[in-house]
Amino acid sequence: MQITDLLIREICSGIPGLRLRTSEPMSAHCSFRIGGRVRAMAMPDGIEEAAGLCRALRRAGVAPLVVGKGTNLLVADGELDLFVIKMDDGMAGIAPWGETGLRAGCGAPLARLAQKAQGMGLSGLEFAHGIPGTLGGAVSMNAGAYGGEMKDVTHATLYLGDDMEIRERSGPDQGFAYRRSAFSGSGEVILESRIALSPGEPAEIQARMRELMEKRRASQPLDVPSAGSTFKRPEGGFAAALIDQAGLKGFAIGGAQVSPKHAGFVVNRGGATFDDVLRLIEYIQEKVFRDAGVMLEPEVKIIRG
Repeated sequence: MQITDLLIREICSGIPGLRLRTSEPMSAHCSFRIGGRVRAMAMPDGIEEAAGLCRALRRAGVAPLVVGKGTNLLVADGELDLFVIKMDDGMAGIAPWGETGLRAGCGAPLARLAQKAQGMGLSGLEFAHGIPGTLGGAVSMNAGAYGGEMKDVTHATLYLGDDMEIRERSGPDQGFAYRRSAFSGSGEVILESRIALSPGEPAEIQARMRELMEKRRASQPLDVPSAGSTFKRPEGGFAAALIDQAGLKGFAIGGAQVSPKHAGFVVNRGGATFDDVLRLIEYIQEKVFRDAGVMLEPEVKIIRG
């Protein structure tokens, strides 16, 4: 359904005070710094408002694009007939849960969550300190680094089901696997999660977080826009190694480039377009498949509008 001004007003009429922007550039909300203008972007404050917004959109026949910090997105350029729900500070609360856990909203930045845990002397989120996204996206894709994954610490997740009812999944019902979960591609909207940690010494936790951050800075192109690792790890190997072996480190199409620092990252070296990045991703896939017989699967989520 086309998203018109009238439709936007009707959707929002039952949600007084809803934070809403129209003709909003997605380039300002994605770490790639690429993306056209969406018809509307709403930023709900709290679980009930988020659920009410999703229900209103369902009644109107609109499927929203739900985002956090946009750190794993490649969004098309131009005018996009999309209604975006951005889970930001209004969904970012963090509170203690039990003696050794945290309850956090889907919009809570992972770095802030890890720092909160460290300050409380809780260990288990050190791996997440340098991951730039929010909790909702991290749980959905089972984000991980340096031997840790969200599946290791996510006790339970509150979500809005396809029937528009608030439900909860816990333990194995969350369906965690490599870079996916039961929520991936389901249309369900993660609202908050309960994180189970273990007691630790704050100074030791801080030291470990600092060590992992230094490793990131030394090996990853954190100073240029990207969406993190571009491809999932193939079975029995590493995407970066295959791309490097294909002679593609530093290779560029337009403003998109295979990072000279880490071949697993496609970066925006300046002025990259959606088409530049997409063409480069496809070229990498073709070249690696010709050379190594491995078809790399993108880890970045591609939004074509």
